[in-house]
Amino acid sequence: MTTETRLSPAQTERRHDRIQPIILSGGSGTRLWPLSREAHPKQFLPLTSDRSLLQETVARVADSDRFLPPIVVCNAEHRFLVAEQLRQVGVEPAASMLEPAARNTAPAVAVGAMMSVTGNRQQPILVLPSDHAIRRPDAFRTAVETGLPAAMGGKLVTFGVKPSGPETGYGYIQAGHALEEAPGAHAVARFVEKPDAARAQQFLDQGDHYWNGGIFLMRADVYLDELRRYEPEIFDACNAAFHTATQDRDFTRLDAAAFARSPGKSVDYAVMERTQHAAIVPVDMGWNDVGSWTALLTETHRDIDGNVVLGDVIAEDTRGCYVRADSGLMVATLGVEDLVIVATGDAMLVARRDRSQDVKRIVDRLKAGGRSESATHLKVFRPWGYYETIGAGDRHQVKHISVLPGRALSLQMHNKRAEHWVVVSGVARVTRGNDMFDLHENQSTYIPLGMRHRLENPGETLLHLIEVQSGSYLGEDDIVRFEDHYGRA
Repeated sequence: MTTETRLSPAQTERRHDRIQPIILSGGSGTRLWPLSREAHPKQFLPLTSDRSLLQETVARVADSDRFLPPIVVCNAEHRFLVAEQLRQVGVEPAASMLEPAARNTAPAVAVGAMMSVTGNRQQPILVLPSDHAIRRPDAFRTAVETGLPAAMGGKLVTFGVKPSGPETGYGYIQAGHALEEAPGAHAVARFVEKPDAARAQQFLDQGDHYWNGGIFLMRADVYLDELRRYEPEIFDACNAAFHTATQDRDFTRLDAAAFARSPGKSVDYAVMERTQHAAIVPVDMGWNDVGSWTALLTETHRDIDGNVVLGDVIAEDTRGCYVRADSGLMVATLGVEDLVIVATGDAMLVARRDRSQDVKRIVDRLKAGGRSESATHLKVFRPWGYYETIGAGDRHQVKHISVLPGRALSLQMHNKRAEHWVVVSGVARVTRGNDMFDLHENQSTYIPLGMRHRLENPGETLLHLIEVQSGSYLGEDDIVRFEDHYGRA
């Protein structure tokens, strides 16, 4: 894949004025199970507002006078989720780069930096995790402006989050001497692994240690040069994966074989802790990595008893709890304290607040047992909309299907099941064998086993229908695709 694109002088000058955000969306968020799952991790969830964490991240860099459209680096399995969530907030990314395998943040930033250097090798890039919360985005943007002179001067700038307490769950960065060329920025004295409680309190008392928020500002060429110096295997693998990438609709697919050769390391371990050019800008921006249910408790309004109550919940004589009902199921609590209770359609978590960091152990057991609850919800998102399982039994399954306006499922057939469709609202355009016809509200059709069929939404509103499946096998892998608008055939 070539990175050379002809830009007019005006376009080039305009590009040089702006910062290129690189948004990392590859996390799995297992510590927020059962709400966050492998197929729909926390960055796609509305946890701190009515927008998802990814959408909030994009909104922080939406000023087109200061920032270029974002480059998003994401898991290939999440590509349509990313595209749909950006569409909902009216953002068209500069590129959506698909990682064929998880290799941590250093390779992800590398391919984003390679994409960003089109027309400007010294392009300033702002690396943003998509699954963090920032309560004071104005303070964040001010910090970016503070760090920009240092970054353009060849520093790799990180943003040190002012600690609000002796937190033991975060790494720390000690700020060194002030940088004359960038008022408000400092050299990095050292990076510190997650401390015990005594050292965390010592850091807090000293006042020169900050939480490592994993946000970076630097020139693309400086990062790539430092990566090549300290981790040549990562650089070479990413360079090969990028230059042999292919376009798939609006997505850039990195070469799987080349990318798999990259070691998996974070930006911190690969570059920041080894470079001689690390700088830090301290900032109090209300940052939270939303890494556990307890962390989320601090981000949400609490009632007079210190509870966060979301959904259909009755909390009686309950204190200091996070209770969330996302399932349509009513949750009632009585006489409990300091618990996390989260209910979805197919799972419920009950944990002590001080054990919320250990939820990953539950996910590990689910995976070891081959349980689908570790990876998927009853509601599964697809590029055309979503389906939700609302009932299942011997040789039958019932789903609610929602198709976005103008979208279509693949032309397909099933070898082991038949389907009955009933339109609840909207218009369904049905292909059944050689026939094509429209169904309206309260109308239905039958798709026999082995018949080619397709469902489309030709209207301008959502299509909702109920699908009843019957047969000897009802798994999602019983699909033979003949045509597909999304490259899955």
